[in-house]
Amino acid sequence: MSLDMLSSPHRRRILLAVLDDNPRDEDEFTSDATDDELTALKTQLHHVHLPKLADKGYIEWNPDTETIRRGPNFDEIAPLLTLMSNHADELPDDWP
Repeated sequence: MSLDMLSSPHRRRILLAVLDDNPRDEDEFTSDATDDELTALKTQLHHVHLPKLADKGYIEWNPDTETIRRGPNFDEIAPLLTLMSNHADELPDDWP
């Protein structure tokens, strides 16, 4: 498992969301962005965050349908995600 995948709040948010409910819609991860942030965030998701997670096999991402689901290697990271989720109240306030 690569902890680099958890270094980004965007990637942590995606992984935690997929842990809770599978599959997810890509738009869920841009819904709280302002109009000014929306284009930049979508670009980051499409060119950085989603491809990184998909390359590791943590998610399967279909850009055509804009869906994200657990990938074949998701079980490798699931215990750590569960631990983070169960102890969210002990994490810093800016932790997603």
